[in-house]
Amino acid sequence: MPLNQPIITTIRTRRQEAADVTTISFRYPGEMKPGQFFMVWIPGVDEIPMSVSAIAPTIKAITFRTIGDATQALSELQPGDQLGIRGPYGNGFTITGKRLLFVGGGTGIAMLAPAVEQARKKNRKVTVLLGVTTKNQLFFEKRLQRTGATVLVSTDDGSYGFKGFASDLAKELLKKETFDAVYTCGPEPMMHALLKFSYNIPFQASLERYMKCAIGICGQCCVGKGVRVCVDGPIFDGKALKKIQDFGVYRRDAAGRKTFF
Repeated sequence: MPLNQPIITTIRTRRQEAADVTTISFRYPGEMKPGQFFMVWIPGVDEIPMSVSAIAPTIKAITFRTIGDATQALSELQPGDQLGIRGPYGNGFTITGKRLLFVGGGTGIAMLAPAVEQARKKNRKVTVLLGVTTKNQLFFEKRLQRTGATVLVSTDDGSYGFKGFASDLAKELLKKETFDAVYTCGPEPMMHALLKFSYNIPFQASLERYMKCAIGICGQCCVGKGVRVCVDGPIFDGKALKKIQDFGVYRRDAAGRKTFF
């Protein structure tokens, strides 16, 4: 069961992965599934949800892009500084099938990494597509290559790898190869497009919504007809996603207003 109050821990390492992408690791014993998340408390600033990019038994890590006050403060923390961790929460990915396709866009790449590593440990044949805007935003390419997975890269501007969106590259790949399952995390329009041309292939996607409690009480993260991302997700299969009318269309901000993609 997750702990519903922050456990204070100390940052062990800090690594700059890309231009504005940082990984910090910390001691936090316990098992968790790829795709689950923590609520991270930055003392004196805020508490925010964070997907987990490394899930060793005693050491965990989060990887994030600096996009606001909370992540800016988090990126400035150094080894020896403290933060609070609550969780893990959510359902996580379920690895099924023998030939698997993983599609990560932007910082969605981070939370797919433990799932790829788990799949390779189970001797599954894995192809990973990493999509970023430009080459200097790419991270985890070598880490994923070390697992033995086939790793392909797309950049919006063509500065590295395939020129175009990760969903475009995935569409071309799905025409040529057969996969038993598709796993994805990244910008929601990308995942929405990917679901459309994955046809009847088993599909799992990680949704991101504004969260406060992470335990299903506040309702801030609801999608569709009362589906709570924090406890019913954040991983949803294709069948569930097709019933969520706001998937790929809009999300709600802290005030509950619709923000269209």
